[in-house]
Amino acid sequence: MSFTMFTTPWCGYCHRLKSQLDREGIEFSIVDIEQQPDAAFTVEQANGGNQTVPTLLFADGTTLTNPSVAQVKAKLVAVS
Repeated sequence: MSFTMFTTPWCGYCHRLKSQLDREGIEFSIVDIEQQPDAAFTVEQANGGNQTVPTLLFADGTTLTNPSVAQVKAKLVAVS
């Protein structure tokens, strides 16, 4: 199962999580909220009006904000 990671180009936490997920072989898509205003709204809804990234959106509609790789792995097991 895959998920979407909402990011910005300047987000250090996003770059770190992307690298960790790539090393683990976990597939995901990336959406830059600065390029897609609709995506920014999605992130705001998940984070009490804040554009906090990385925010991950899973197939079941749930989200995680700035998670660890272990949290992402656990979530992927839970929603599969």
